[in-house]
Amino acid sequence: MSEITKIQLGKNGPMVSKLGLGCMRMSSIWGGPTPDETESIATIQQALDSGINFLNTGDFYGAGHNEMLIGKAIKGRRNDAFISVKFGAIFHNGHWIGLDLHPIAIKNFVNYSLTRLGIDTIDLYQPSRMDGSVPIEDIIGTIAGLVEEGKVRHIGVSEITADQLRKANSIYPISALEIGYSLADRQIESDLLPAAKELGISVVAFANTAEGLLTGNLQAPIPIDDHRNHFSRFQGDNLVHNLEKVGVLKEIAHLKNVTPTQLAIAWVKEQGDNIMPLVSMSRRSRLPENIAAMEIVFTPQEMNILNSTFAMGAIKGGTYLQR
Repeated sequence: MSEITKIQLGKNGPMVSKLGLGCMRMSSIWGGPTPDETESIATIQQALDSGINFLNTGDFYGAGHNEMLIGKAIKGRRNDAFISVKFGAIFHNGHWIGLDLHPIAIKNFVNYSLTRLGIDTIDLYQPSRMDGSVPIEDIIGTIAGLVEEGKVRHIGVSEITADQLRKANSIYPISALEIGYSLADRQIESDLLPAAKELGISVVAFANTAEGLLTGNLQAPIPIDDHRNHFSRFQGDNLVHNLEKVGVLKEIAHLKNVTPTQLAIAWVKEQGDNIMPLVSMSRRSRLPENIAAMEIVFTPQEMNILNSTFAMGAIKGGTYLQR
């Protein structure tokens, strides 16, 4: 496998792998079956062996199962892993029921996470999104207190606005912004991405294939029981239009002898030295393909074609990323 390049997390943060491993799919989130735990642990360990040290989880992934899984995988090799934990989302019976970012809740969450992970300090701790009922000063200020206590090393944020990002960073230096970003979802380019660059904040970009739209494997219509039917971009004429756009991605991928998924990941990593593609995997077989995507180089013409084909607004309909 190719050697994984590094990215600095924030202005004065640590060097981490420019490709991040999203661990969400290793646990049951929406009430479905839990993936093979042995394979998931092996995937994390092989990722670490390959130089991918950024592991992304949430304390609500599988009601804590994901953190316990990671704890098993990194046992005896804590120094090989950089662990990013999201918190604040409240689930019941597999259904999202709200947020709790009150200081007392944050202090409770972090101790449960440390215990499940089997570690003393979380490398990057971040609210899963902002709760309008709790002042940003209280949220970030509480995490800053956890940094002083030695329970957290760096502070991140997720799915927020540019104004919220500036506000959070004025309270305590923010190292990373986790946000959805892909050829199909480019809204952050107007203000959030420039704000992060200006402030020296790294971007951890998830959903690089836009819920599978950019994999090149979808056909219209999608099965009636597919959860993506809830999103307008996967419905009716919208999906037909969007798959025509994906056809251009498939053509370029074919000419470069790579997959559309690899091309989608590579496009994200090319958008800046401060941007990390966060790719969810639960099987070792996916690692070589995703690592190889980080080596893809575009010609100016190829980049121009992709950027014009997938200009902001070119994809019709929205997803949960477009609230």
